[in-house]
Amino acid sequence: MVDPQNTPVRQRPGVVTISTYLLLLFAICQLISVIVTVATIGTVRDVMDEAYRGTSVEGAENLADVAVVFGVATAIFLLVVALALVGLGLLNLRGKNGARIATWVVGGIMFCCTGFSLLSGLAGGMSMPGGETSGDMPSADEVQRRLEEALPGWVTPISLLLGVISLLALLAALILLALPKANEFFRKPTQQWEPPMPGGNYPSQPGYPQAPGYPGTPPQSADPGYPGAPPQSAEPGYPPAPGQPPAGGSGDNPGTQPPTDRPN
Repeated sequence: MVDPQNTPVRQRPGVVTISTYLLLLFAICQLISVIVTVATIGTVRDVMDEAYRGTSVEGAENLADVAVVFGVATAIFLLVVALALVGLGLLNLRGKNGARIATWVVGGIMFCCTGFSLLSGLAGGMSMPGGETSGDMPSADEVQRRLEEALPGWVTPISLLLGVISLLALLAALILLALPKANEFFRKPTQQWEPPMPGGNYPSQPGYPQAPGYPGTPPQSADPGYPGAPPQSAEPGYPPAPGQPPAGGSGDNPGTQPPTDRPN
């Protein structure tokens, strides 16, 4: 017999809680990155428009708009995915194993994207279209130099710092979800069976409703001759009941005195 009260209660380990906090830190870093991108997008567009203006390459004047749209869309997409990871982290706190698997999948993709972006920044900043070209088309190094001169000095260090923090926080969150303590928490609990003890109380079966009672009969007076019966007068011709006085009168007229003889 399985007693639901004996089902073990799962205690959330600290590694799962810390993992959710790290996912929240990753989302905060992505939010700051979006703010930095929006704050500097005007300067980036002006620099790129000036660098590619007047070149002989067809459609080069539109490269600035394409790069700006791509940069903003990428930053917003990363923020949305980071918020989705926070939602998965909240489900992880409740022991949802499906949420943990989804966290590994989405987090792994985000880890690759964040690592690639960080390596690009460390290798010389944002990669520009065109590469090393000849003629009047500027190279990627030239455009990067112009961007560094136009942008504030704090943009590059802040971007690299946010990238490092995001990468480490995401990696640590994914590792914590794979530890043995986390595996025990996400494992589906099994109900324990205990044999019945002698004299133990078993759960009672649900009772059936009682039939409606019938109205009680009115009390009847006790029969004559039984204890508690009211005294009854004796019938003519029968001796009185034990313990009762004899009834007066003759047999024909009960209750009258018998006639007495008068002297003549």
